Amino acid sequence: MLRSASLAVVAATLIPFPALAGEERTAIDVPATRLDHAVRSLGRQSGASIGFRDAKVAKLRVRAVRGRYTAGEALYLMLQDSGARARRVAADTFLIEADPDFGKRSAAPAPTRTPSRIAEVAPAAPVPPPVEIVVTGTKRDIPIAAYPGMVHVIDGDRISVASGRMGSDALESATPSVVSTHLGPGRNKLFIRGIADSSFVGPTQSTVGQYWGNSRITYSAPDPSLKLYDVGRIEVLEGPQGTLYGAGSLGGIVRVVPRAPQLDQVSGSTWAGVEAVQHGKPGYDGGAVLNLPIVTDRLGLRVLAFGTEENGYIDDVKRKLDDVNDVSSIGGRIALRYEPTTDITVDLGVVGQRIDGADSQYAERTFGRLKRSSNLAQPFRNDFLLSDLVLRKSWGEVELTASFGLAHQEVTEEFEGRALRNIADAALEPKRLAEVALYSQKNQIDMYTGEIRLARSAADGTGWLIGASVLRNESEVDRSVEVEEEFNALTGVRNEVVEGTVYGEMTVAPMPQVNVTFGARGTASRISGAVRDPVLPLLIYELDPGAKASRTESRFLPSLALAYRPTATMTFFARYQEGFRPGGIAIRREFVQRYDGDRVRTLEAGLRYRGEAIELESSVSWTGWRDIQADIIDGFGFPTTTNVGNGTVRSFGISGRWRPLPGFELDGALYLNRSKVTQRDRILDQVDSVTTGPAQFNRLPNIADETARLGFTWSTILSDTRDLEITGFGRYVGESVLGIGPILGKLQGEYIDTGMEASLRAGPMRYSLSASNLFDARGNRFALGSPFQIRTREQITPLQPRSVRFGIQFDF
Repeated sequence: MLRSASLAVVAATLIPFPALAGEERTAIDVPATRLDHAVRSLGRQSGASIGFRDAKVAKLRVRAVRGRYTAGEALYLMLQDSGARARRVAADTFLIEADPDFGKRSAAPAPTRTPSRIAEVAPAAPVPPPVEIVVTGTKRDIPIAAYPGMVHVIDGDRISVASGRMGSDALESATPSVVSTHLGPGRNKLFIRGIADSSFVGPTQSTVGQYWGNSRITYSAPDPSLKLYDVGRIEVLEGPQGTLYGAGSLGGIVRVVPRAPQLDQVSGSTWAGVEAVQHGKPGYDGGAVLNLPIVTDRLGLRVLAFGTEENGYIDDVKRKLDDVNDVSSIGGRIALRYEPTTDITVDLGVVGQRIDGADSQYAERTFGRLKRSSNLAQPFRNDFLLSDLVLRKSWGEVELTASFGLAHQEVTEEFEGRALRNIADAALEPKRLAEVALYSQKNQIDMYTGEIRLARSAADGTGWLIGASVLRNESEVDRSVEVEEEFNALTGVRNEVVEGTVYGEMTVAPMPQVNVTFGARGTASRISGAVRDPVLPLLIYELDPGAKASRTESRFLPSLALAYRPTATMTFFARYQEGFRPGGIAIRREFVQRYDGDRVRTLEAGLRYRGEAIELESSVSWTGWRDIQADIIDGFGFPTTTNVGNGTVRSFGISGRWRPLPGFELDGALYLNRSKVTQRDRILDQVDSVTTGPAQFNRLPNIADETARLGFTWSTILSDTRDLEITGFGRYVGESVLGIGPILGKLQGEYIDTGMEASLRAGPMRYSLSASNLFDARGNRFALGSPFQIRTREQITPLQPRSVRFGIQFDF
């Protein structure tokens, strides 16, 4: 969510919703609250653009307004006795400023309804047009018109409860440049714009940096798929973002900003829903949010709790079980905000979530697209916990931010496979298998982060940023195999990364309408690793004497960007950016091997147009990727991590919105990706020779050649207390492959996903009806269930069948 104090100083705030025609009166319902909260609410309801410049004005308390009014009338009533006044500066555009005459006259009673006094005020000197959207993921507030790169901002008001319960799947549906694997919620990997390394979660750092507010939530862990309830906004910055975010932002970053506690009013909501799934059993969800001021305008608390039961729809023909793949989730959030003065903010938060999957999500083509044959259940679980502290102090356009976070994630997975009789037999005959085996893996990750930065932001996008950060990530992977109730530990690994960083960025305007941004990041990392439960210790250390060792890596990442704005609505941009990941230690069956760090370099150029009715954004990019880290399948069927070689990624993306009528919006997007491993590492050729001969598959995994989306939103006011909104989308995902090399060269993708939702608000109640996969398509989102059966089974992960959810929500 946009931070009010900073935005009030940076520029006037525009509420990015289509304006209603003329001076038409609409239903307005704004509670008595702070001015910055009130103008957001009024802007959404009336379509007007309302801004302010003075930070002191932002926190003034204003009156409640309820009834049918024009924006001007509502502002006049709202600002009575507040110490502020409004000026009309253009059609449907108002500027709020301090009232110099406040206190010199006695207060007059507010009229029930009056012609707009604001409309009679003569226009003052022209002021700059309000800023539509401010990008905060850049660690300093930058107007989107001045941002030199591709960014997608999703307003939290557009995320319904039905969408929020989907977690990262909702983000993937709304943003074509974001894709995910589909092993199951809590163990997937996210990718952005073609930068994808592998389908498995191992010791490698993710190519996408994920952040909850100011805190990083993943390093070498899977996407926790946190439920997107009570979210203020989501920003997706396409990468790399190495200067600002360092290691692990090769593809970009996803930043979810939760709603902060409001310090001036008690509010909240509670909801419940039931979902029917064709070919499956029903599911349920529910939750509640409570906002409670403890000390008005000083200290506030916000609490969220939720639970979901997602529906199973995969049948197991061998075990004669139906709908085996249930997934249940519980979680919540506690946020505390303290504002002792108008320029100091302290935020303390805790986020927790548990996901339990009863069985794997895959089916097999041999038995049908919603059926499979397995001997054992293959459950999974993800436990996630984050605690963070954020301190802010502002001096006008300058802001100091200090943040500290502790993230814990524990992922357990079980896979069905076959037990090798012994290593000697396996080396001679890899396909010589014995009894059914249950392979288990437990990955425990603890990450500590701290950052301090000082930034200056200006309304034209110029400014500067300097910062320093520290990170420590510890991951422990334990593995075992169970055959006929006989339990055996397999070799595991422990990796630790300690990273210290200094970075800076500056944007200057050497001439009108031209901004130049240059930055740099210096990082020193210490990487250490050790074997856990070694099965053959002598062989391990003879193979790699350095497997239990530490080493250091130092990286310098420069960046350069240009933004040219020939008009107020058009921006052309170009940029050069780098990113990297440090190396580590991985397991190849009972053996240990090291892998090196990798690095990307990206050149990007594009344009952005933001008119009143049309918005358009497009870019083309080229990425060179050296020493690609990836998880592959070795000759015995075990996942392992290694450097697979060098590669290139070429991408083109275009997205836009069109508002032909008040309350009606169309959106569309198209992304094209072409990736290739241009120079293969020797280890990949060795793995290929053990399996199927010379390699034919050199594409990077999981990224479709084409992805497209079409959507719409239509809303209308039915009466003073009722409004209706209908949304819908269709999304095409083209062909991709599971991974690099012939074993993982399984085709997936080429499906269409669809969804619709209707929402009716009647006073404090909201009723919703949503449907997904309207045409009951099957598709194949992901060609993997168990890595130990990848060569012998035709595994697919189908879309959830056609589903319909009815929900009810009460807001207060």
